[in-house]
Amino acid sequence: MAVLEILEFPDPRLRKKASPVERVTRATRTLIDDMLETMYAAPGIGLAATQVNIHQRLLVMDVSEDKTAPMVFLNPELSVLNPELDEYDEGCLSVPGFYETVSRPQKVTVTALGRDGEPFTCELEGLAAVCLQHEIDHLNGKLFVDYLSPLKRQRIRRKLEKDQRQRV
Repeated sequence: MAVLEILEFPDPRLRKKASPVERVTRATRTLIDDMLETMYAAPGIGLAATQVNIHQRLLVMDVSEDKTAPMVFLNPELSVLNPELDEYDEGCLSVPGFYETVSRPQKVTVTALGRDGEPFTCELEGLAAVCLQHEIDHLNGKLFVDYLSPLKRQRIRRKLEKDQRQRV
């Protein structure tokens, strides 16, 4: 397994829409393992393939306290079960160091393929529902900063660009 490089906002590759996973192969399962290792090392609770510059509809997450419940979603399709919104302070591995309040539906259902390519459906609520919606946004080329005011988004962009210049 390998820790992959995570793209950071405002990298334009984060805006690319991901393509469906056509078949689950050994390479797909290796990518899943690498993404899980990258997510845990970051540390984070979710990671979309787009964030590691792989533009396939694949995401991993683990919202368990002890990080022993990884979940894999290939080609996820989301349905909102409860349109009532909850506010959560969201952060993102591609927007390091920033946490902002975002409103999202509190209960969703998702249909996807698992690590083995078998279809499944599950209901998620609370943090798991928020994380899933956040990661699916990545697959669609959207970031949590897109839910913020233009002023806040620009402030975050400038700060991250400055940090990136200083690292180079």
